[in-house]
Amino acid sequence: MLSRLKKIMTFFTFLVLLPLALFALYTWASLSWVYSSGERAGYVQKLSQKGWICKTYEGELILVSMPGTQAEKFAFTVRDASVAKKINTTVGERVRLIYEEHKGVPTTCFGETSFYVKDVELLDPTKASD
Repeated sequence: MLSRLKKIMTFFTFLVLLPLALFALYTWASLSWVYSSGERAGYVQKLSQKGWICKTYEGELILVSMPGTQAEKFAFTVRDASVAKKINTTVGERVRLIYEEHKGVPTTCFGETSFYVKDVELLDPTKASD
């Protein structure tokens, strides 16, 4: 009787742990492999920390291609607090965001967008020092 109970418990443990392990493996893979990478230039309109448990920084970059045209918004996520601090110091200045796109991230716990900013560069440093 005891060995049969052990077999049932082992089966249910396996039934629960296997999907959890597969989910963790899939999450790790989607966050590790980069679908695309690139740069966007514009003005950071907002950057705020969001999340109940998993805190990420969510922001919008306004892309202005030509004067007189409607501006396009680029929504992005920042997971690194030091990069978010660097972005906050450049608010209102023209910047270049360097990002990676991760497709298929299973939850919004890792960010609301699939675009993860890795670095920021100030494009007009002479104006910042004036």
